[in-house]
Amino acid sequence: MPISDNLPQDERWFHHLEMGWRADLLHFVQYGLPQIVFAVILGAFAQWIVSLFVNRMRKHAASLVGNSQRAAQLRTIAGIVRATAYAVIGFYILTQILGAIGVGLGPFIASAGVIGLGISFGAQSIFKDMLNGLFILIEDQYNVGDVVKLASLTGSVEDLTLRVTKLRDGDGTLYIIPNSQITTVSNLSRDFSVATLSLSVDTREDPDRVMAVLKKLAGDVRADVAFKDVVLADPDIPGVDNISGHQVLYPINLRVRANQRDGVLRELRRRILIAFAKENIAFGSNTSALILQKTDPTAMPPATS
Repeated sequence: MPISDNLPQDERWFHHLEMGWRADLLHFVQYGLPQIVFAVILGAFAQWIVSLFVNRMRKHAASLVGNSQRAAQLRTIAGIVRATAYAVIGFYILTQILGAIGVGLGPFIASAGVIGLGISFGAQSIFKDMLNGLFILIEDQYNVGDVVKLASLTGSVEDLTLRVTKLRDGDGTLYIIPNSQITTVSNLSRDFSVATLSLSVDTREDPDRVMAVLKKLAGDVRADVAFKDVVLADPDIPGVDNISGHQVLYPINLRVRANQRDGVLRELRRRILIAFAKENIAFGSNTSALILQKTDPTAMPPATS
């Protein structure tokens, strides 16, 4: 006869409870704890592998000084790989811990499926964000570091994930744009940019003389040591573009490297101001001034013969 049969009912209940706790604890130590330890070690090893891979991608991107587009692609892919891998590793460790402590994964997965189905009806925009973000990456529409125009906003791409794009404009404002709202992408950092300056000159100036001065100035800018690697082609000055009022418009087009327009245009404007002052060439004006002269009523009219 077992010893517990000779004990009072209350003590017998505590005895069974104690034996059950001991059995559960022994089973957890024998099977559950090694499972958790193995899952944590495996997750830590996988995290180390991912970190090593991501860091190498970022170092390789930093070394690509002459290929900014490829470097931006590598940085973008590295960030997405890191976030996705960490999410998968975390989910794996969570399922192993739940299984080790005796939580049935079948009902958990079924409940998660039902909850996910319910959430999917109210989170269709999130799915659209991720789907559009996937196509942005696959089609290489833009990368981290590119200057783009998205959803009527212009700025530099600071971060890109499957769900959102973070855009920083010139005054430091950070815009967070869901990828589903991006329908048209204007990438200002691909291949080359065109620096365009529309110069207004007075209609009384000789157009041939103005054209000669502008061609010399634009050519000097391209030949300058500071801009010879920035300007990619000879300047294009087609001629008189428009006449309005007392002004004539002369467009100047320079093909430059991506995101290098501002410096070239500043230098060109500076040289134009100096050259026009030296050559006595007047800038145009799109307004007309009417000068009225007030007469003295006490003055005698001129004598007539």
